[in-house]
Amino acid sequence: MTFEPAAPTIIRRPERIADETWLIHQVQEALGAPLRVYLNSMVIRGPEPVIIDTGTVANRAQWLEDVFGLVEPKDVRYVFISHDDVDHTGNLAQVMEQCPNATLLASWALVERFSNAFEFPLERCRWVDDGSHLDLADRRLHFVRPPLWDSPTTRGVFDPATKVYWAVDAFAAPCSTEVEESVDQLDPEAWRTGMATFARHAVAPWLSLVDGARYRDNVEGVRALGATTIASAHSPLISGAMIEPAFDLLADLPNVTVPAAPDQSVLDAIIADTAGGE
Repeated sequence: MTFEPAAPTIIRRPERIADETWLIHQVQEALGAPLRVYLNSMVIRGPEPVIIDTGTVANRAQWLEDVFGLVEPKDVRYVFISHDDVDHTGNLAQVMEQCPNATLLASWALVERFSNAFEFPLERCRWVDDGSHLDLADRRLHFVRPPLWDSPTTRGVFDPATKVYWAVDAFAAPCSTEVEESVDQLDPEAWRTGMATFARHAVAPWLSLVDGARYRDNVEGVRALGATTIASAHSPLISGAMIEPAFDLLADLPNVTVPAAPDQSVLDAIIADTAGGE
């Protein structure tokens, strides 16, 4: 038996979502449900290209081909890691090896926590915190933590030049087997329930403990950035007229009742179904 992850079978090519800004896609089948989940990352080109998160081990070959089809490795100036989850750090070593001129952007907490899995080249690191910024030749990037997060290392990125906000795991919602490209193609109730279930069971189980007013203030602070495009690691693209409804859904998450998380009986059913298909 091998424990290597299976390579994805659904291929979505890089998507241009704004000037010099590309979403790098991976699509994963959900366990035990006819749903699909995006595992996205991003590339900002321009005079000083930036790679935002580095994909998964399972998708390594395709991810490297997609990213380096957009930008030459030697031209990459920065590699930003939003947090230390495996679906965001899967190809970090390969990227830093192939991009000799790149500086690694991450929080102190990420470097501290993740140093047992990756030997950080500290002389090539720059620590960024919530509220800090980075001046590039053609734009200023702002590091703004999203309202929802599953790791204290989390930092989002807002680019005022394009009004694109990299929301990390916030706004996460599965799509159907059709693999919708944008949230306006989702069934509205499925979007609402999917975002709530993802948030409460996979990203922020602490939502049930928060002070509602303080949480909403945090949501409104991110809304006030004025993003016109939201790229989430685990959602179809959110843009245009869907921005406000997306923030409304996010703000209401502490009040939404969600189904119980899959338990052992669900795992037993998945195993039985798999065995029956062999």
